[in-house]
Order: sequence, then structure tokens, then C-alpha cells
Amino acid sequence: MAAQTRSAEEIRASIEANRAELAHSLVRLRSEVTELTDWRRQISTHQKQVLIGAAVAGFVIGGGIAAVSGLFRRGRR
Repeated sequence: MAAQTRSAEEIRASIEANRAELAHSLVRLRSEVTELTDWRRQISTHQKQVLIGAAVAGFVIGGGIAAVSGLFRRGRR
């Protein structure tokens, strides 16, 4: 394989192009992370799923509390 020789100016230009591309990628990544971690927007976007999940969680927790209190009542008799 033949060794390619690049001038100092070509190397500098390549480094600058890589820096610009990295800066652009970081801005895009920061924007995506901000969007994904915005919990208020996520809740408003998925409002139906959140309400269903809250109802199921309430039912399960309420049933668990009722079951535990029923066990305590039986134990006292």
C-alpha cells in the first residue's frame, strides 16, 4: 500500500472539517436529549397511556392495601 503524503494545510483543513462536523453533531445530540428528557412534553404526548398506567397502578395499590388490611382483620379474630 502506497503511503499518502498530505501537506500541513490539507491536514489542518481536515482537522477543521472534523471539528465543524463534531460541533454540529453535539448540537444535534443536545437537542435530541433535551427533547427526550422533557417529561412534561412526554406526558402531554402520551396522555392516554399515562392515564391508563395511573389507573392500573391505583387499582393494584388499592387492591394490595385492601388485601393487607383484610389479613390483619382476620388475624385479630
